[in-house]
Amino acid sequence: MSNDTQQIVNKAWNFAHVLRDDGLSYMAYTEQITFLLFLKMADEQTKPPYNRPPIVPAKYNWESLLKREGDELEAHYRHILEELGKQPGMLGEIFKKARPEIQNPATLRRLIVDLIDVEKWSSMQADVKGDIYEGLLAKSAAESPKGAGQYFTPRELIKAIVDCVQPTIDDTVCDPASGTGGFLLAAYDYVAKHQGKTLDKDQKKHLRTKFVKGWELVPNTARLCIMNLFLHGVDADPCPIRSGVDSLASDPGERFSVVLTNPPFGKKSSISIVNEEGDLEKDDTAYERQDFWTTTKNKQLNFVQHIKTLLKVNGRCAIVVPDNVLFEGGAGETVRRNLLKQCDVHTLLRLPTGIFYAQGVKANVLFLDAKPAQEKPWTKSLWVYDLRTNMHFTQKTNPLRRTDLDEFVELYRPGKRHLRKPNWDADKNPDGRWRSFDYDDLIKRDKVNLDIFWLRDKSLEDSDDLPPPDILAQEIADDLQAALEQFTAIAEKVKAN
Repeated sequence: MSNDTQQIVNKAWNFAHVLRDDGLSYMAYTEQITFLLFLKMADEQTKPPYNRPPIVPAKYNWESLLKREGDELEAHYRHILEELGKQPGMLGEIFKKARPEIQNPATLRRLIVDLIDVEKWSSMQADVKGDIYEGLLAKSAAESPKGAGQYFTPRELIKAIVDCVQPTIDDTVCDPASGTGGFLLAAYDYVAKHQGKTLDKDQKKHLRTKFVKGWELVPNTARLCIMNLFLHGVDADPCPIRSGVDSLASDPGERFSVVLTNPPFGKKSSISIVNEEGDLEKDDTAYERQDFWTTTKNKQLNFVQHIKTLLKVNGRCAIVVPDNVLFEGGAGETVRRNLLKQCDVHTLLRLPTGIFYAQGVKANVLFLDAKPAQEKPWTKSLWVYDLRTNMHFTQKTNPLRRTDLDEFVELYRPGKRHLRKPNWDADKNPDGRWRSFDYDDLIKRDKVNLDIFWLRDKSLEDSDDLPPPDILAQEIADDLQAALEQFTAIAEKVKAN
């Protein structure tokens, strides 16, 4: 993130603290910024050098806000949100069920005049606007780990995953749990950066209107995602993000060449419905789907089955999964056996702890390709990169950086996977983090357990290798949290039986 961008993020964040005193949460503040930023940018688009026809009716535009003060401003802002929520396309989706959370007219006026009106948002590079937005979201996620950002995927991890998958303009990219749009935006930016200068008119239209598709259950999170996409130049009608829809409830019928996703963590799956008030209601039953290999209440296992359905033949996927997806018996074993047989499950990245805002998260990235039906198993070997053992990260003092993933991306050999070589050797390099396991060996493992590790944990052998006390305390807390979740799941199973 550039210094200019960082300054604007900090400026915006300082306003958040003012609003915090007014009783506004950080996520609510980010959402209000969403509405106001949209109106300002829509206004900029009608002026030189853009000179585009206005997409917001004149009586609800940015100028109409600048003319008002006091109670009249607060009432007019409320009216704008109500009326724009009735509009078609992405505009209506951004303002759907929008509520004005800023009760103090003086604070609202300051936000409009001092923070947003002084910047020329449209002339910034698309990624700068995105950075500002992502910066706010990351900060709000860090400040309130139980909010929408508790499983906010680290952007550096997303970039590395996209660098491995290498989407092209010929792809359609889907995220069935799109959150604030991190994966979809990274894929969009990757194509714009690597192919942008060579795209013809039809390809540019495809990138803008058909390239990304997503589902997001929580309406407020979906709103942030739609706005984020819009700020980066995606402009489609109908809206590419389905808001308030449980993507696991049924097969959407559409198929995609790339699926990139980090589904919400949490052991139990319940069918979720958004009621008229926009609140979530949960029906605690398993999904009965004909396209699934097995019926289970484990949400992550259901997402793994769901992405298999979403993929076109030869489609590529990267999915973030918690450890239990790799080792759980019963339905877990059924899913893993079928996945290894029907897809080419070629790569597993073991993620370190301490990189998510939620504590106790032990996760991995599974890379696979969908394949046509055949008798023989498609997976020949699974390459595993262990970024967890002897690695210590924390959100604040030692966050994950893209450079921490350089070796993995290089060894992954994007586009040239047939040239892969292990860097682990029992004699020459016992600390190597990259090695492969043949299908025949994997299938013989107890319950087809893919939770594979081979490196010595140095902290168990030598106290000199222990991480600093704050990191050690965090890792102990993470381990306890993970253990507690597993015990809770066992207790629920015992209770059910």
